[in-house]
Amino acid sequence: MKPMTPIRLILYVSVFLVFFDNVSFFTNVIKTYYPIGVDNILPLFSIVVMLTLFIALLFTLVSSRYTTKPLLIGILLISSLANYFMNTYQVVIDDSMIQNIVETNLDESIELFDVKMLLYLLLLGILPSYLVYKTPLVYGTWRSELLHRFKAVVIFTVLIVLVFFSFSRFYTSFFREHKPLRFYTNPTYYIYSLGKYIGNTFHIQEELKPLGRDAAVIDGKSGRKKLLVIVVGEAARSDRFSLNGYQRQTNPLLEKEEGIVNFTHLYSCGTSTAVSVPCMFSVYNKDDFSVKKGRTVENVLDVLRHTGAIDLLWRDNNFNSKGVADRIAYENYRLAENNSVCDSVECRDEGMLVGLEGYIDERPEKDVVIVLHQMGNHGPAYYRRYPKSFEIFTPVCQTNQLEECSQEEISNAYDNAIVYTDYFLSKAIALLKRYDAERETTMIYMSDHGESLGENGLYLHGLPYFMAPDTQTHIAGLMWFGSTHSKHKHVVARRDDALYHDNLFHTILGIMDINTSVYDASLDISGP
Repeated sequence: MKPMTPIRLILYVSVFLVFFDNVSFFTNVIKTYYPIGVDNILPLFSIVVMLTLFIALLFTLVSSRYTTKPLLIGILLISSLANYFMNTYQVVIDDSMIQNIVETNLDESIELFDVKMLLYLLLLGILPSYLVYKTPLVYGTWRSELLHRFKAVVIFTVLIVLVFFSFSRFYTSFFREHKPLRFYTNPTYYIYSLGKYIGNTFHIQEELKPLGRDAAVIDGKSGRKKLLVIVVGEAARSDRFSLNGYQRQTNPLLEKEEGIVNFTHLYSCGTSTAVSVPCMFSVYNKDDFSVKKGRTVENVLDVLRHTGAIDLLWRDNNFNSKGVADRIAYENYRLAENNSVCDSVECRDEGMLVGLEGYIDERPEKDVVIVLHQMGNHGPAYYRRYPKSFEIFTPVCQTNQLEECSQEEISNAYDNAIVYTDYFLSKAIALLKRYDAERETTMIYMSDHGESLGENGLYLHGLPYFMAPDTQTHIAGLMWFGSTHSKHKHVVARRDDALYHDNLFHTILGIMDINTSVYDASLDISGP
């Protein structure tokens, strides 16, 4: 290959990234804000030039003699995958999505692999990376290289300024009115998001900040010990529960249960498991919560543990507790040695119920809180989330490549998984009923977030909260109470209120009759 300077190679790679890895960005620009037309041709062309110059400027500033090729190869490989996910699922690679990626294990990742993704990686990642690797670079002395880079930085900067001021009226509107568009730029936004994730995650923390160390159990009027089961759902939308008026009967068993209080207007703290699960058990509300706080401050399970009077157990058929259960008993039910209800596809949520009676019976003098973290409606392979006997709605999407399926097939598979959750929750209630005479029994079910199923071209979840559709934030949630539970009537009065994950922390404390300075009665759904 013909030798070239590092700056020229950087410029070529920048052009490649803009034209081939920013399909989602330009699609959103054209479809949503600036359709192709005579009036928009020059401004749209200026965006191409501006983005190319900005990427080239960024790479020039951070590269050196020994890092130029590794940097460009790494960016090309990562950008090809980012391009695939943005084009296929219309997701945004922000800091919460990066957290999901970092915390995703191999089993979860395998469900996303397919031929189309490998083609993106091969054609837009590996092939151009190979060309970069084989291209010989010409370097001068360190002084001449420094001067050459300085000139390139000045030229790129001047050109960016000239383009901006040549279309100043356009860019004033573009940057002010259409900020969400920047989330789709590849690779600049995921580079920014990676920095933000690192800043929020890797920090010096001498010890976990204590919370509710003054917690104590208030002796109940009933004199009975309490038994609370908290079910953390996965990707369950409110509008797909027939309890909420969905035309399909997706809750045939729960609809027959007495003691159910269904929440019609319940909203999540985040749009991903990595954010929502720590947030829902946190003392912080949605606006105050951060990943850093979730990792460095104790949660409601710690507050219960501080009483010394409550035994806690977390059983997980999802991928992990996102740090929430780090200080209580934890059991992994994705493993067949723990979960006795597994088939050729995967271990089932109902397996988490097996053996719970023994755990409860061994603790007659203790209050008991059990958390069950479902696999639920984890996408995109919804067809894998339920046994074949629950395939009620057909035909179903039998692939993780959702854009290859019709809207009906995706909905059918998703709804079948909801029906299986209905079955799982009814079995959990049946278990609790066995203890209704001797314990004060309660079940809380809340999904971690919702899910997009192709509406407006969006799939899965994880969009930044402020721009996420209702389908990703309006979640399914309910409570069940034993026949003589004193708090049932208070919750019934709140069933149609606007409720949030923010309420869970204080509701758990209220249900368990915990006296502590961190309890806020105004956020307790079960309070009078």
